[in-house]
Amino acid sequence: MRENLLRAIWARRGAALGGWLTVPSSVSAEIMAHAGFDWVCVDMQHGLIDYSEMVPMLQGISSTDTVPLVRVPRNEPGIIGKSLDAGAWGIIVPMVNSREEAEAAVAACRYAPDGIRSYGPVRANYYAGSDYFARANDEVACIVMVETRVAVENVEEIVSVPGVDAVYIGPADLSVTLGLPPGPDQADQSFTDALERVLDACRRHDVVPGIAGNATTAPKRLQQGFLLVEVASDAGLLGLGAGNALAQVRPSAGPAATSAYL
Repeated sequence: MRENLLRAIWARRGAALGGWLTVPSSVSAEIMAHAGFDWVCVDMQHGLIDYSEMVPMLQGISSTDTVPLVRVPRNEPGIIGKSLDAGAWGIIVPMVNSREEAEAAVAACRYAPDGIRSYGPVRANYYAGSDYFARANDEVACIVMVETRVAVENVEEIVSVPGVDAVYIGPADLSVTLGLPPGPDQADQSFTDALERVLDACRRHDVVPGIAGNATTAPKRLQQGFLLVEVASDAGLLGLGAGNALAQVRPSAGPAATSAYL
């Protein structure tokens, strides 16, 4: 069976650096995976991606050693199981605010007797290996999102749930629920305190702390102790690269360039 390399990284207390996919393209997914990220997540919650687009994106990622994750739209066993059957090696579950919701996420990721996942790994058998069923409960990563004030208040209970492998903070939603504008980082003490509270709870319960962000915030998060860290997204890189290229060439085009297509 194919090894979940995230678990190997975490076993040595290393940090896993990841990319985020919001554009429904198997080619861009493949390009991101070949960049060398430890993991790449297909975002079905806020990304422009549905199930039929997710499957070829997972196929593109699987041409590399990069670990394919999927953020599902909601904490619901049907879409969680379907994403795992398609070959996701871990699930990121949004808006987990309580112990009960964390228990539901874990159950959806695990076969009996550890959970309620229905058997039918149509593509996972090919991606991960013919012994998938025997090892899936140990290899699949269940990653719950702590991204609200309520979730931070309940984080001790959330991370104490057996089978929660990692917590992934959504800083934008967390900011909003703290009364701040959405963003990947905040100077406000309430935001700093929330991150530290999650980190402390993860350390006590041996759960991997993770967080969304970008290349600017990632070094800071690594210093803080996060071990599942987003570095860049496909859409963000496309916009940044296009803007930088245009800014580099635009001065050479002369003053007429701005009205050339009018």
